[in-house]
Amino acid sequence: MTTELRAPARPTAFAIFSIVAGAIGWFASFELLTEYIKTLRDADYVPNCNVSVLVTCGPNMGSWQGSLFGFSNTIIGVAAFVAPIAVGVALLAGARFSRWFWMLYQLGLLGGFVLVCWLFSQSVFVLGTLCPWCMVVWSVTIPLWWTTFFRPYAVGDVPVSAGAQSVFKRLYSWTWVIVLLCYLTIAFLAQLRLDWLAEFSRM
Repeated sequence: MTTELRAPARPTAFAIFSIVAGAIGWFASFELLTEYIKTLRDADYVPNCNVSVLVTCGPNMGSWQGSLFGFSNTIIGVAAFVAPIAVGVALLAGARFSRWFWMLYQLGLLGGFVLVCWLFSQSVFVLGTLCPWCMVVWSVTIPLWWTTFFRPYAVGDVPVSAGAQSVFKRLYSWTWVIVLLCYLTIAFLAQLRLDWLAEFSRM
């Protein structure tokens, strides 16, 4: 009598989410990069994300915060968002990653999450603007981080004790609440500082 070994189910939903979120983030970063290059070529060029005095990306791209490491932050986005796309495609193809990979991937996403939080604070509290393409990047980086932080431990991709896995399973099931709270916090702080609701009502 032989025992048939079943291959573990592929995380299709998580893989597709990673691909879609990565693609959206990459597209927004690419748009910012192309607009930035156009402003370098033509000082009078008006970026397509300059909607109003408040909703604009021009001041962000031209500030030191927009080139934190000596080059445009958009280059980081174009390069970094390839990672979740590649991870999602690999998972759909049946790949299974080692513990070290998930730890390294989480570290990269944590760096992106921290950078997004810092850029948000600089944009709202220092520059006084809301960059449309930047907000798209924020909107996908936040769920990418929280989902990928909880999931590997919740599903056993990264082995932990039974008690710890139970905690991560519960946290993973509440990921959407944590992401929503992040969005609401951003909206609240932006409203408090910039009154963006009044600005959008005039548009």
